[in-house]
Amino acid sequence: MHTRHGPIAVDEKARWVWAFDEVEAVYKKLDGDKERVLTLLGGKGANLAEIARIGLLIPPGFTVTTEACMHFLKTDKKLSQDMWNQIEEGILHLEERTEKELGNPENPLLVSCRSGARYSMPGMMDTVLNIGLNDETVEGLSKATGDPRFAFDCYRRLIQMYATVVRGLDDEPFEATLSQRRKKGGNEADFSAADWRLITDQFKSIYRSATGEDFPHDPLIQIRSAVEAVFSSWNGKRAIDYRNATHIEHHLGTACNVVAMVFGNLGQNSATGVAFTRNPSTGEKKIFGEYLTNAQGEDVVAGTRNAKPIERLATEMPACYQDFLKACAKLEEHFTDMQDLEFTIENGKFWLLQTRNGKRTPEASVRIAVDLANAGAIKRREAVLHVEPQQIDALLHPRFHHKSKRRALEEKRLLARGINASPGAAVGKIAFDADLAEEWGSKQGLDVIMVRPFTRPDDVHGMLASRGIVTCEGGATSHAAVVARQFGVPCIVGASQIEIDLENRCLTSQRTRITEGELVSIDGTTGEVISGSLPTIETQLDEHRYLKQLLDWADSYRSLEIRANADTPHDAKIARRYGASGIGLCRTEHMFFDPERLPHVQRMILTESKAERDDALRTLLEFQRKDFEGLFQSMDGLPVVFRLIDPPLHEFLPDRQSLADEIFDLRVLGRSDELSSKEKLLKQIEHHHESNPMMGLRGVRLSLLHPEIIRMQVRAMLEAAVNAKRKGIHARPEIMIPLTSHLEEFRAAKEIIEGVARECCEQSGVSVDYTIGSMIEIPRACTIAGGLALESAFFSFGTNDLTQMTFGFSRDDAERTFLPHYLDHGILPTNPFQSLDTEGVGSLIHLAVDEIRAATDGLEIGVCGEHGGDPASIEFFHQQGFNYVSCSPYRVPIARLAAAHAALKLPEL
Repeated sequence: MHTRHGPIAVDEKARWVWAFDEVEAVYKKLDGDKERVLTLLGGKGANLAEIARIGLLIPPGFTVTTEACMHFLKTDKKLSQDMWNQIEEGILHLEERTEKELGNPENPLLVSCRSGARYSMPGMMDTVLNIGLNDETVEGLSKATGDPRFAFDCYRRLIQMYATVVRGLDDEPFEATLSQRRKKGGNEADFSAADWRLITDQFKSIYRSATGEDFPHDPLIQIRSAVEAVFSSWNGKRAIDYRNATHIEHHLGTACNVVAMVFGNLGQNSATGVAFTRNPSTGEKKIFGEYLTNAQGEDVVAGTRNAKPIERLATEMPACYQDFLKACAKLEEHFTDMQDLEFTIENGKFWLLQTRNGKRTPEASVRIAVDLANAGAIKRREAVLHVEPQQIDALLHPRFHHKSKRRALEEKRLLARGINASPGAAVGKIAFDADLAEEWGSKQGLDVIMVRPFTRPDDVHGMLASRGIVTCEGGATSHAAVVARQFGVPCIVGASQIEIDLENRCLTSQRTRITEGELVSIDGTTGEVISGSLPTIETQLDEHRYLKQLLDWADSYRSLEIRANADTPHDAKIARRYGASGIGLCRTEHMFFDPERLPHVQRMILTESKAERDDALRTLLEFQRKDFEGLFQSMDGLPVVFRLIDPPLHEFLPDRQSLADEIFDLRVLGRSDELSSKEKLLKQIEHHHESNPMMGLRGVRLSLLHPEIIRMQVRAMLEAAVNAKRKGIHARPEIMIPLTSHLEEFRAAKEIIEGVARECCEQSGVSVDYTIGSMIEIPRACTIAGGLALESAFFSFGTNDLTQMTFGFSRDDAERTFLPHYLDHGILPTNPFQSLDTEGVGSLIHLAVDEIRAATDGLEIGVCGEHGGDPASIEFFHQQGFNYVSCSPYRVPIARLAAAHAALKLPEL
């Protein structure tokens, strides 16, 4: 027996422990703020308390708060005496509730220590079960239950979990011991009491050999060490990787829930399971789950045993199945969302162990939100907020071309069929471990398919770096399935035809041998693994009726208009299908890179003959006019913003170094007949060379030095608009002058544009409504925006260049050299080219907007950098009162939803 501290008076200012049945006091202390309760108690603890409040059965227990965790991590990673005193008080409370006593061989209390953060992080932190067992209490538990097999099964589990979680030992020696016994026949459910006694002794021996100490027999030492291990796991690698991927803040900490054990491994009248109140892959309103008889919870999640579909529980334990169905209905009604719940049946009695909003595929997320709103369970605005904008990207993932897939199946390239755990198509090189998947996927930029017998939480870094995941074992509620669904990664589990040979780094299936690094294709929608690479095709928005309905609702709430960056009629059509309300950026110079056009561009730049330059410009005029007509046709009645030519001229010219090498080779070979023209070309290229092209002859500067280029472009725009108008198409051209840094630059370029426009209208006899605006992408332009507003009809922020100019580094060079280091070491919180730097670049934008609004009201303000498709940046643009954002056609649906989120979160705007 062990010594306890007596009752203590708990100082409310340092309240580290709350019992589940004290939740009303927690709400009172936190002024009824549900978010603060969740933050303090963590999702698991708060939800268990909620389950008890609504009358469902949970085991008694208490929560050691997230504040205790952060205090623990910031000090010496030891529980303070005050914390430990309160935990002991919690244990006394548990003993009273259960009428059992910790460490008492006659009637032992066993508990679990379970992590539970504010936001669900399935499998990323640690849990220890069956705490309280030792050589004495295991015999007492054996006598009390009349089942020594059960008692020693629990004991060996505690030793293994304590060794790996608390002491950080390798799991392999323990698993090897189990594997040796399995070879004699059967799995864990078939092991006898004598088997478990022997395995327990072996586990204690492994522990002693690895640590130099005996397994601790004092239950209080076990609990204290387990709580400390749970708190420490908040800063474990897999937890940090997961938080980085899901943008969960690192300062929140995890709670630790100490819960009285209930046992699903007490025989055939006991079970454990995991279930969802709806299908987490499709969103269908149908219970979805698995269970195992005579097992503990980690057996289901790990996927090491083949679980049974939840429907079978109706015949195996009908009364418990009815309790389960009632619990599902009550939980979903109370939490107004699909629930992911864990349960245990102990000798025919149904217990809930936890509930949380279930991880789901993007497809399921959308359908569930729409179904709940249509059923009146939530409002439409809540349905819009239920779906994260990033999920839309995954929902519109490519899929395999039907004919190519059918041909592959006819060619007998099917390797395996498993459970379709997370939909989508993916092609990549096979990697058999998480470290290699991360190396290939994250560091080398390769497409990777991670193939494992089953995944563990420690594999999460490899999962996040992979295009797809395949496991040979496990079910639809296994770790791999849950994590893959959350991140929208195609996943197949339980592909049992595959045998992995880790020693020789290969797999065999259907008499086919595939070595590591070879390509495979997986279809997470159908559960098929196919050798080789299959082509993919785009998914259309119209194929997703639930998404279409959700986005229609989103459109009714947002104030930001969503336009698209589109340079071709093809891109414009995609943007229109995805709901774009115009083109916010047509990069007119992109049309010059076509192989058919590039020679004419080079001739225009390099020739010294005016006649030859004019001839090249006439040819380019024909190309651009045709393209512009296609854009007007695709966007009939919607605005099209044309940015005049912007990049440095060297981008259109042959590579200087390659040409110099070619000249050297010609000299060596003595081919003087070819040298003259090559040397002349090199001299012309040298003449156009710039030391810093990103800050050289670009944008408005290029337009003013070579006005013939913008005259050609403006004529092509206006003539295209005239032709469109004659065909009954409503053309709305908006001409944007890039890289303006001085008012006189803008005025000079504007004068050229207006002169060409007058000529076109006079020659055609058709008037065209057009506007001239400025692109703000230089810090100085932000400071003079008020003056520009007196001349400009609209503004669009080019945040890519504005970010480069503000930070003072080139994007391409930064992302290749130091930016990864900055992000890995927290020097920068995010990549500023992906998510807007609101502190620095945002301050300049705020200054410019204030200047513009003060100078003249009603001018249209938009953004056309990549930030126009980033949800966090969209929220900032909404706050600044922008009129529109423009993004890639494929991100238009994401931007539509993100703009609605911004409006609903900030209704005062």
